[in-house]
Amino acid sequence: MGGTDKEWEIHLRSLSSISRDSNYDSASDPALLNSVKRLYEICKSGNSEVLIARVYPNLNKIFQRSVSSVSQSQASNCLLLLVILQFYLDFGDVVLHDADPSLRTFFRTCLSREFADPVVAEATLEFVVLNKKKLIKVFPMLLPQFFPLFLKLIAWNGEKFGNLFLKVFDGFFAPGSFVPLFTSLLDLPILVVAMEKVERSSGTLVGNSIASIQKSAAPEMLLALMDEAYTGSTIGDGGVDSEFDDSAPIAVVDPLFLDLLKDENDGLSERHWASPVLATTLQAVISAPLSNRLREALKLAPRLLKSYFSLAFNEANDSLICALIPLVMTRYSALFPEKVFLYEVQKRLVEFVLAAFHQSPHFVALLKKPIVDRLGEAHESSSKNELALHLCWAIGEYGGGGGSYKDTARELFESLELLLYENLSSSRLGLPETSQGSGNSRSIKSSQSRLLCFVLTAIAKLATRYRELQPRARVSLAKVARSRTSDAMACRRAQDYLGLMSEPAIALSILGPSSPSVDTKQQPGTIRWGEGHEKMIAHIPFYILGGQEGPPFHEFSFLDVFPTE
Repeated sequence: MGGTDKEWEIHLRSLSSISRDSNYDSASDPALLNSVKRLYEICKSGNSEVLIARVYPNLNKIFQRSVSSVSQSQASNCLLLLVILQFYLDFGDVVLHDADPSLRTFFRTCLSREFADPVVAEATLEFVVLNKKKLIKVFPMLLPQFFPLFLKLIAWNGEKFGNLFLKVFDGFFAPGSFVPLFTSLLDLPILVVAMEKVERSSGTLVGNSIASIQKSAAPEMLLALMDEAYTGSTIGDGGVDSEFDDSAPIAVVDPLFLDLLKDENDGLSERHWASPVLATTLQAVISAPLSNRLREALKLAPRLLKSYFSLAFNEANDSLICALIPLVMTRYSALFPEKVFLYEVQKRLVEFVLAAFHQSPHFVALLKKPIVDRLGEAHESSSKNELALHLCWAIGEYGGGGGSYKDTARELFESLELLLYENLSSSRLGLPETSQGSGNSRSIKSSQSRLLCFVLTAIAKLATRYRELQPRARVSLAKVARSRTSDAMACRRAQDYLGLMSEPAIALSILGPSSPSVDTKQQPGTIRWGEGHEKMIAHIPFYILGGQEGPPFHEFSFLDVFPTE
């Protein structure tokens, strides 16, 4: 014990001497870091309030001096400050020190300048992992406020810290950060593009605070980012069609890049995806060879989204999830234009929307306006067509929100009718078959056919649940069934639904909800004969025969179901 006391006295004298020297550069002396670490370990193991009280004033002086000299110091003192912050968290109750201001100061003055340093990045993530429970409990708004800074950290350092980052990811969740965090995850690849442009224009990111660039006396680099995204022009030519230039100075500040490069969460900002020049800028990036950092961000973002949606169902309330769904639908077709990234992200977005509707079917009614808007955009692009297809399925599956929302279900039914007739009209107009565009034509026709089948199914399902809609549904289905220009599969689907709707009990078994609901207690695949107009004898669910060709489904034998070899 005497050896430890002697060692403690030596380190304390050294620390006291350094704290009195106003010209001492703490970042340039590795011995100081070792002394602070050893004193912390002795305080931790000895658990003596006297020792802690004697060490605290010196550590506090060093912390304040190190923070104030960050911009003048050539070396990083982040590792030293992390050890002092650990002391504050562990012994703050003993010395009556509130660690929250110190943590915020560290993020704003030190980590914002050093996040690109892999050593600092790893040490910071390990620090947050170690103290995550305490940070969430005692300072619940700290991590949610600084999640943009941590996204910059992981975007720049890549997948090597992916698992470590996922361990702290749930700490970023709070009501005020729930929606902004989603958009930032989607835009992780664009964040990398922005930071790489900053690096090419102004040099290494280590030791430079990107967030302060907008306040700089010479903001040409950030101005260039913005003008390129908004007008595509540079100061030199002032034109709209100038080529993609990494180092071109600019005249206007781009709100999209400013929002991406911020360090703190200040709420949901409008992302200017409507700008055609931004799409051109991103297309220029995707056309050139992708950097390794960008490739890693394209792989990492879907992983983070998966964790985000999993946490959303566990942590967020219905109001937050309901508020998120319209944004998910809007961003479904506004993503970084890389094929694998698009596939992975869009798959997760659709899975989330459908899972949310399954968990809370009334969301379909509450979100009628954005759903109708997305249905109206179905023919604008293949991705919007695919989203509309899934929304049609949700409308039919969940009955437009359930029996309590009959008026909303009727309005959604009318939107489906409109989409059906628009689809039929475009089919009658036909598509030119040229040697160059035949492949694209077939793809468009296939998308139209799939969407038409889903619309028909949704109409039939709504009419099965709400009988007052059946006359209008019969008219819509008959138009498709009798149309000579409609797709053969859609015609056959319409004919099948017309036949089913003449037998309500069977139709409810096949077109009713896939699971019992408050409004419909019936199990899927069963028939409640008492509700039908007449009884039929059939013990084989009709949907098993959905792929059979030939006679109507009610005329079958067991060989159709169990073919002989």
